[in-house]
Parts: sequence; structure tokens; C-alpha cells
Amino acid sequence: MPLNESWQTGEIPGPKKASLIVKPDIADAMIRRAKRPILIVGHGILEYEVEGLRLIDCLIELAKKGKIPVVVTASTNKEFLARGYIPAAIMPAVDIANRLTDATWKGIDGKDTYDLAIFVGLPYSMEWTILSGLKHFAPGVKTMTLDCVYQPNASWSFPNSTIKEWAASLRAIVANLGD
Repeated sequence: MPLNESWQTGEIPGPKKASLIVKPDIADAMIRRAKRPILIVGHGILEYEVEGLRLIDCLIELAKKGKIPVVVTASTNKEFLARGYIPAAIMPAVDIANRLTDATWKGIDGKDTYDLAIFVGLPYSMEWTILSGLKHFAPGVKTMTLDCVYQPNASWSFPNSTIKEWAASLRAIVANLGD
């Protein structure tokens, strides 16, 4: 399967498709450039462990280094708390997506709107639909997905890759943010 094709072949994204994150530096640049990023984490991230490292730990490190507030789905919150990390909010992914389309919403902290929404760990079809909605109804919000499958409705997406390649990319993003 080509790197920039939908992971589920029945999905047709339209003419505007995500740019590939072929190097972790691309993701780092987008995160650094964002004035108000937000990280939305679903339960899928709990399934992965590579070479003794749970990928949820990479995301916690990413949030800390990038000073990114984290919104978790209810089933994910327990794992974040077990690691001593308190997310900014717990809410259904569809709810946070709906709020991101509202140009008057001032964010979880009441300060300002978000300009970059980073998604990881949601079910593919749910993330597909959420990203499609944001692409069409939230033009001021750029989107990035850090999953190991290509999401054409995002602004930026990792290509289809193995879990090991994906884990290496996540680690590199976290390491680069510390520079």
C-alpha cells in the first residue's frame, strides 16, 4: 500500500489530502510554530509497547516538553493518572472536535482558540470523520495525526508504517522538542 493512501481503502478523502510527515523534524516544526496546540488522545495508544517502552509514556513526555494541554477520552484517563500526569480535560473525542469547530470557544483554560489539534489513538473511522469535519468547518485549526496509519483528512499525517517505525518517529519528535 502506498504511504499516502487511506488505510481503509473504501474511504475517499476528496481533492485536499494530508501532507506526509516523512521526518520527525516536520512534526517538531509544526508543534513549535503553533501558538496554541492541543493533544487529543484516545484509548488506542494503550495497546502499544515497543522495546519495553509504552507509547503513552512518549505522549506524556511530548505534552510536557511541548507544553501542550492533553484531552483524554475517559478510558485513557486512568493510565495517565497512574503515571502521575493530570490531563487538562477528560471528554469524548467527538465533543472536543465539536468545540474546535466553534470559533468563539476560548479553549479548556478559557484563554484563546487552538491553532493546532494533534490526534492520536482514536479508532481510525472516528478520527477520519472528526478530521473531515475539522477540515471543512474549522479553517483556523490545523490538524496533525500521530498514528501509524495515514489520515488524509488531517493537515499533516504520518504515512502508513509499522509499529516499530512509528515508535521511533514518536521518540524522535520528543527528543527533538527538547533541543
